[in-house]
Amino acid sequence: MALHSAGAVREKKQSMAELKLRRLTELNARLREDLDRPRIKVSDACQSLINYTRTTKDFMVPSTWGTVDKREDPYAPQQSAGCCVIC
Repeated sequence: MALHSAGAVREKKQSMAELKLRRLTELNARLREDLDRPRIKVSDACQSLINYTRTTKDFMVPSTWGTVDKREDPYAPQQSAGCCVIC
C-alpha cells in the first residue's frame, strides 16, 4: 500500500506542477499582450481630451455653447408629423 500511496502523491505533485505551469504560461501571455498594446504619454492624452472638449459641441451645456437650433439638438423632443395611430 505504501508504493501505491507514494505513486499517488507523486502524480498529485506533478499535476499541481502542471497546473502551476499552465497558469504562469497564461499570465505570461496576458502580460505580453499588455506590453504590445500601443501607449501614449499622459500629457498627450490630456491634451487630446482638452482639444476634444474645446472643439466638440455639447448640447447639454448651453451656458458654454449657447442655445442650439432644435433641428441640431439630438436631445430635443421630436416633432410629430401631425397624425396619430389608434390601435
